[in-house]
Amino acid sequence: MFAYIVRRLLLIPVTLFGIMVVNFVFVQLAPGGPIEQVLAQLEGTAVDATARIGGTGGGEAAQTHTRATEGPYRGAQGLPPDFIAELERQFGFDKPAHERFFQMMANYATFDFGSSFYRDQSVVDLVLEKLPVSISLGVWSTLIIYLVSIPLGIRKAVSDGSKFDVTTSWMVIIGYAIPAFLFAILLIVLFAGGRFLDWFPLRGLTSLDWHLMSWPERILDYIWHLTLPVTAMVIGGFAGLTMLTKNSFLEEINKQYVITAKAKGLTQRQVLYGHVFRNAMLLIVAGFPSALVGMLFTGSVLIEVIFSLDGLGLLGFEAVINRDYPVIFGTLYAFGLIGLLLNLISDITYHIVDPRIDFEKREA
Repeated sequence: MFAYIVRRLLLIPVTLFGIMVVNFVFVQLAPGGPIEQVLAQLEGTAVDATARIGGTGGGEAAQTHTRATEGPYRGAQGLPPDFIAELERQFGFDKPAHERFFQMMANYATFDFGSSFYRDQSVVDLVLEKLPVSISLGVWSTLIIYLVSIPLGIRKAVSDGSKFDVTTSWMVIIGYAIPAFLFAILLIVLFAGGRFLDWFPLRGLTSLDWHLMSWPERILDYIWHLTLPVTAMVIGGFAGLTMLTKNSFLEEINKQYVITAKAKGLTQRQVLYGHVFRNAMLLIVAGFPSALVGMLFTGSVLIEVIFSLDGLGLLGFEAVINRDYPVIFGTLYAFGLIGLLLNLISDITYHIVDPRIDFEKREA
């Protein structure tokens, strides 16, 4: 297993490099860019430009050395060419695309992600600022989904075909069919001062006077703010894990070793949790790391917008819309690296849960 881990670790830089190349090329081919937004704002033609410059040369908005892709701007016919050339230099677009890419990757190798084009903050500071929101939504949503879906899936497997099984199947399928943002709006209408009750807040993770509260009050205030957005996020997450748990247990329950265990006089509970549980939970437990990181970094942007939660999802969306390339590529590199490491952790978890699974022998 050690040799397998070493090989996987050596493959991570190669895989990550490929991910960055593909995304870099796509962004290179996409129309528009930060220089276009700056010039459109100066010409008064920008619809919703978030670009800003501190002076005639671009000022603080152009401070970064990890600039991504964008060719020379051709459309600002009314502006001096020298001014456009200065903007390109300050944004880093005066160099060939391949040179910009390798410079960017060299910086990223030392975890130097540069600064945002449009904010006076580094990419790392921006991510750290938004991280508490994403952690709050991701961790609690994942835990609730697992804590509900696993017992429910086990109960459904034990009572397969019963009225309980059919009813709960319809419930989780309906929940899965309802879009999270639509359910969020429904929760607001019902419980957040819409047309009925006014029980929950609509903005932020904490109240404005949170720092004045005692610790028990802070915890309750935190839960109070998270209740509706987490509920909206988990409603569609029960179906997949519940059915996976049910099918995994059903597959194990019908195997010969279970029949043998029952023939020896073991109770259903002893068979279920003493023999079936470990084998059936293999896929579920091993998939937990990737499920958690999925919730953390690819949470619902609409949920964050609806409940005024400024997290990583909203940051990524705004970066794409505004062509904030340092934020786009910096977060892509960091989260891609985390995802690759978590895939390796998932494989290791498989081996820990069931030592019979040996990826090294399979590769051989």
